[in-house]
Amino acid sequence: MVQGQTLPAPAPMPEVRATQPENSITMQDPATFAEVKMDFPIAAGPFEPTWESIAKNYPGTPAWLREAKFGIWVHFGPQAEGRSGDWYARKIYQPGTTAYANHVRDFGPPSQTGYMDVLHAWNPTKLDPAGLVKLYDEAGAKFLIVQGVHHDNFDNWNSKYQPWNSVNVGPHRDLLGEWSKAAHGAHMRFGVAFHHEYTWWWYQPAFGSDTTGPDAGKPYDAARLTLADGKGKWWEGLDPRLLYGIDLRAYKDVANVQYRPEKGIFQDHLDYAHWYTTRWSLRIMDVIHKYDPDFIYTDGDSSGPFSGDKTGTGYKCDCVQRVIADFYNHTLATRGKVDTFSIIKFHHAANGIVSTVESKYPKDIKTDQDWIGENAAGDWFYKPDIVYSSRALELYLLEEVSRDGSYAVNIPISPEGAIDPGAATMLREMGVWMRINGEAIYGSHAWKRFGEGPLDANGKQRLLPTGALNKPQAEYHFTTSDFRFTVGKDGSLYAFVLEKPKPGEILKITSLASPDKPITSVKLLGSSATVAFKLAADGLEIIMPQHLPEQDVLGFRIQ
Repeated sequence: MVQGQTLPAPAPMPEVRATQPENSITMQDPATFAEVKMDFPIAAGPFEPTWESIAKNYPGTPAWLREAKFGIWVHFGPQAEGRSGDWYARKIYQPGTTAYANHVRDFGPPSQTGYMDVLHAWNPTKLDPAGLVKLYDEAGAKFLIVQGVHHDNFDNWNSKYQPWNSVNVGPHRDLLGEWSKAAHGAHMRFGVAFHHEYTWWWYQPAFGSDTTGPDAGKPYDAARLTLADGKGKWWEGLDPRLLYGIDLRAYKDVANVQYRPEKGIFQDHLDYAHWYTTRWSLRIMDVIHKYDPDFIYTDGDSSGPFSGDKTGTGYKCDCVQRVIADFYNHTLATRGKVDTFSIIKFHHAANGIVSTVESKYPKDIKTDQDWIGENAAGDWFYKPDIVYSSRALELYLLEEVSRDGSYAVNIPISPEGAIDPGAATMLREMGVWMRINGEAIYGSHAWKRFGEGPLDANGKQRLLPTGALNKPQAEYHFTTSDFRFTVGKDGSLYAFVLEKPKPGEILKITSLASPDKPITSVKLLGSSATVAFKLAADGLEIIMPQHLPEQDVLGFRIQ
């Protein structure tokens, strides 16, 4: 703990009002609700819990992020048990989804066995964080994003504030502690991601029941189980409400919303909301003080957690400012300097905050704030039949770094704790490519243009398809006139041709028709062959040598 700081004991859940009829309450407009100033203690230091203080005192995003550039997203937890991709814990309560069908097949109907039974069954005996981190390191990754808790509200560490955690239930292992130890052992930066802001509205389908079929009208487990029901069972002493939350379906736009509510305040549950957001905060601070991460990550599509808007629906408070102030004060006290950062998705550009771009690319070069592009191979949680392609991974990396971002890819881990053989092959091939081309990636920044190439049928520049890496990306083809650019640490310009040329083929980079300075050499990365080139009126012409490297995506250093 920092400077003798002791985090407070978990507070009991306050009493909540009786459940009202579904869709009977209109949520309060957050514009009419004053932001609540939270009161939980934070580490002492110069950072106060205001955006102004954070921006004023923060020394800038640490240089290691730009140097690292490429990382692995460890988006792993008990929802992998469903082999159904993302949002399994919610979708098992939504008939008609693949997750519901798979859950009925593997566990039975959710009126009899719900998600808490999945937690009990989950035991990733093959999970070897040290072995996986070794493979990630061989792939050229320099940082990890490790999932602390997803929307399912299950903490993957020895959590002080959530008894539904991986030490008490399921594998009985401190998974986050294992990932932290493995990352530190490999001298790899690591951050922890927190997605539990969603939980209280995300889990509301678990309070319903099937509307048709043999179990129609039988309430799901969240709606019927209480702490007392666990007596004599495996979950004795574990309150289901601490996993599922409480029934908030009385609020309109909550019960069956497909993605997330549009906005609102749970105005009839303000004591509960204050308790919930305090607990949300202390769980993150628990990780900060136990594992000393290099960054923290909060998920969402609002301006920040608990804004009252979109994923921040429910309450409006300054808990995220307090958490970030605690994080930076802690870093300063333990490391002597602040070389950490905080990711808040969709937060406006601000000193002290890094953003992410999920499953897509910015339209152009983005230098207004530091950011990490992120996507998954196949899906965020494990499912079968993923097409793994190192070429697609290389191209996706180039789409991000050419726009001045870093990039983290999620490699789904099976319920047993292993990655598919195809994923391992892809990572090893990526490592070979990075060892050849890393000088154009690590520490790089964007050039004046992210790329060039012939326009598609819609008059737009051709881009690798966005979304998860799978068959569409693996089978997508560019032309040998498509390029992406970076500038290396030594100031050299790098150009990557996105489709492999033939020996002797002449490539033309039109963006270099009028270079800023004379071009004296062109080097094909991974080749010792001399590369002939000529500066023509309409661009730089590069004549490919007869013997080309085996890689699909070739890079040139242009000086």
